[in-house]
Amino acid sequence: MVISHSYFSLKYGTLNPELLIRELQLRGHSGAALTDINNTSGILDFFRKSGELGFHAVAGIDFRNGMQQQYVGLALNEEGFRELNDHLSFHLKHHLPFEENAPEFHHAFIIYPFTIHKKVLRDNEFIGVKPTNLTRLPFSFWKNKTAKLIAAPVFTFINKAGFNSHRLLRAIDRNVLLSKLSADEQGQETDMLVSMDQLTNIYKDYPQLLIQSQHLLQKCNVDFEFGVNKNKKTYTASMQEDHELLIQLCEEGLLYRYPNASAEIHERYQKEIDLISDLGYASYFLLNWDIIRYARSKNYFYVGRGSGANSIVAYLLNITDVDPVDLDLYFERFINPYRTSPPDFDIDFSWRDRDDVIEYIFNRSGFGNENVSLLATYSTLKDNSVTRELGKVFGLPKEEIDALTDDGIPEGKQDHIYNLIYKYAKILYSVPSHLSIHAGGILISEKPMHYYTATVIPPKGFPLTQFSMLEAEDVGLFKFDILSQRGLGKIKDCVDIVKYNQHIDIDAHDVKRFKEDEKVRDNLRVADLMGCFYVESPAMRMLLTKLRASTYLDLVAASSIIRPGVAQSGMMKEYILRFHDKSRREYIHPLMQELMKETYGVMVYQEDVIKVAHHFAGLTLSEADMLRRGMSGKYRARAEFTKVEKKFFDNCKAKGYPDETTKEVWRQIESFAGYAFSKGHSASYAVESYQCMFLKTYYPLEFMVSVINNDGGFYSKEFYVHEARMCGAAIHAPDINKSDFLTKIYGKDIYIGWHMVGELEHNTIDALLEERERHGEFTSLENFMSRVEIAVEQLRILIRSAAFRFTGRTKKQLLWDIHMVVGSEKKTEVHHDLFEVPHTKYELPDLFSGEYDDAFDEIELLGFPLRSPFDLLKEPMPSLLTADELKNHLGEIVSIVGYMVTRKPTRTKRGEEMSFGTFIDYKGKFIDTTHFPQVLKQYPFRGRRVGYLITGKVVEEFGFYSLDVTKMELLETRTKI
Repeated sequence: MVISHSYFSLKYGTLNPELLIRELQLRGHSGAALTDINNTSGILDFFRKSGELGFHAVAGIDFRNGMQQQYVGLALNEEGFRELNDHLSFHLKHHLPFEENAPEFHHAFIIYPFTIHKKVLRDNEFIGVKPTNLTRLPFSFWKNKTAKLIAAPVFTFINKAGFNSHRLLRAIDRNVLLSKLSADEQGQETDMLVSMDQLTNIYKDYPQLLIQSQHLLQKCNVDFEFGVNKNKKTYTASMQEDHELLIQLCEEGLLYRYPNASAEIHERYQKEIDLISDLGYASYFLLNWDIIRYARSKNYFYVGRGSGANSIVAYLLNITDVDPVDLDLYFERFINPYRTSPPDFDIDFSWRDRDDVIEYIFNRSGFGNENVSLLATYSTLKDNSVTRELGKVFGLPKEEIDALTDDGIPEGKQDHIYNLIYKYAKILYSVPSHLSIHAGGILISEKPMHYYTATVIPPKGFPLTQFSMLEAEDVGLFKFDILSQRGLGKIKDCVDIVKYNQHIDIDAHDVKRFKEDEKVRDNLRVADLMGCFYVESPAMRMLLTKLRASTYLDLVAASSIIRPGVAQSGMMKEYILRFHDKSRREYIHPLMQELMKETYGVMVYQEDVIKVAHHFAGLTLSEADMLRRGMSGKYRARAEFTKVEKKFFDNCKAKGYPDETTKEVWRQIESFAGYAFSKGHSASYAVESYQCMFLKTYYPLEFMVSVINNDGGFYSKEFYVHEARMCGAAIHAPDINKSDFLTKIYGKDIYIGWHMVGELEHNTIDALLEERERHGEFTSLENFMSRVEIAVEQLRILIRSAAFRFTGRTKKQLLWDIHMVVGSEKKTEVHHDLFEVPHTKYELPDLFSGEYDDAFDEIELLGFPLRSPFDLLKEPMPSLLTADELKNHLGEIVSIVGYMVTRKPTRTKRGEEMSFGTFIDYKGKFIDTTHFPQVLKQYPFRGRRVGYLITGKVVEEFGFYSLDVTKMELLETRTKI
């Protein structure tokens, strides 16, 4: 019985499961048990690859307390694996050590280490004899009881380098120098892979131990039934009831969504319903519907997206607000008869609501407490992280480690330590370090989750699988994505703010009206979209301007075109050119014109990949979807993807396509397929963008307040405050009687919230708000100090933020006033006197206050001034040119003063660093700049300073004006007196 460890024995093993199998086979082994330490992450992949390679896999767990092995469990069958997972999960959940004696398992074997003092064994329990134990066997209690002994060589390393890698991982785990790593904290160098012939020779004096080991191996047979759907099979009591309920809900949805449904709608609906039932996915749709039903009952905002957004059934169930008929969404991207997995639904909730939705899913009795788990991901040792960790265990000082990760080996330091770091960094690159939680994945299975994995309990308090999305899909478990985003919080909060500030009720779900609104279209045309979900960035503003976007469909296309793959492949630029110039709309093949006429022959959506692979290259829909998924990189190394890739080229050759045509089509697929959105996904994003755009158009002040209170978006909060001012708001510093924790609006007056004041503690904010709520507004500084217990340092922050300006005293006078009341005390004392006790007033000399002192306090406390930053320039602006005037100087070299908003570093095709910049002019309008490599080297960005004098050539592309920078100087600013 070979007992082995993969690199899922975290910070212990070094081999991935596939490599482990191949190395074992090379050495003549036909089977082995994978027994990672307190972990089952590698089991499913070990079994999947074993099935492909004709290897007999056994599922096991190495139960240890630290490095002390208690016993190894081997699953006899599926029930045995569940028993082992139950046992491991219980101990991990409660942080309990494993007992010396294993509990009674009914479907699992237990192998105790030879060194244990146990003398009575159950029928399913054995003693494992490692090669290093053989010399002690003749003198042990077990010398004449060999029927309970098995050969148990442990395979953890391939060679000496593997053992060294293991030691480095152990030192990283223990956070000690390699030279200080205790022998008790590492494995044995003898746990190295040897051939079957060598094992036979090693155990030649006890051949029965190997025979018994092989017998045990052959008895263990776990069948995970890969490729069989293991999600919860029914939502109701039966599949028939599921089908009937789904039809009932859809028919109700038809009346709501399509009051006058056409024959086309009924035909598509019936086609979907039939396929969903035939493939057994009714429960999957109903489970998603149940989650949405709960969210709607709580008035939570949400967006349903993913490939499921291509579905009319999802539209009828209110899972998504995307109309697939109106958008002509490709049905086969959503579902087809060859699809082996249900459609993908990503459901976004506000960051405030998501946790409650997750709690509902876990607590809903109908789902089964043992059947619901969060999905894990693997955090791996990557790039600088592995180099940094190795530098630490080799004892390098921090400055040398920093230099090592930033610039490579420092000059004059090319010694053996640095060579070892780089050697083992390559070996350990991408080795799993620890489990993390998938961004939103939740599994709901038919059988308890422990049939497939052990679970751990992370801080969120819900069970977490020990495998990732890839292994889950392999075994037939398909996730429900419950995600959070702040964009939905903006929408919900804005609706509430408008209601209290203007007493107007808004239906934020009336997206059809928003799409047709002319004022919304006008703002889209000029890309006036600050704060709007997904469309506010400089890159999107540029794209929308160039595309002259004015409709929902324009925005849907732009949402996918902006994705990295489309942009980097050059297809974004080509799409823009073809949009404007019909003569460029050439199609590489007549069939491509038929498939992608809507996008001018440019692949924009994931559906395009499936269409081309299916209709152009003749792949089945299942193979076409495998191709799409493989392009993301997650499946690319799989043998299945390699076969599909080969078939693509073989089919194209058989169809008589020229090699150059086939290669170009493949290049386009390869360049962006893993990054592009499905059309339904883009459409879902566009719906949320339209909700934001409508609110920004008609309620800009309330909308900007909601953006600020949801921690902004693409830009820092400063620029949302600036945008509110541009929209007509009066911006006020925090006020002790008007400000709340979050930023508040009264009519057109916006008061900065306490959440934006740096170094102001939560307990201070809570105390002042609670006191004000109970006993009314504060009448003076003394009144505040007598009612709120507060540290003097915190009180100084309140004064410097201008919170007591209503008293009519200057900040410096107020700071003196503190000491008149508390003297040398560090905290105020609360008084409950009936009348306010007056304090002695002293005559103070004139305390000079500079004109810009408030602005400098604001910069220190808020991070930015509440007045125009251009007021802080020391000298008058050397240029009064504005962004709006650039169009009058096309082709000319001009100079303009800008306040830096953000920059986007990038690289040229030659790998040289360049950058795109975004500034605002003194009137608050955007200036967009391009900084080519030579100019960037000579005139680098020097932080987000108030004033840059930017000189460059005015260029224009499809109505978008920008500056190709030739020079950039930092202007001098005032200093605090």
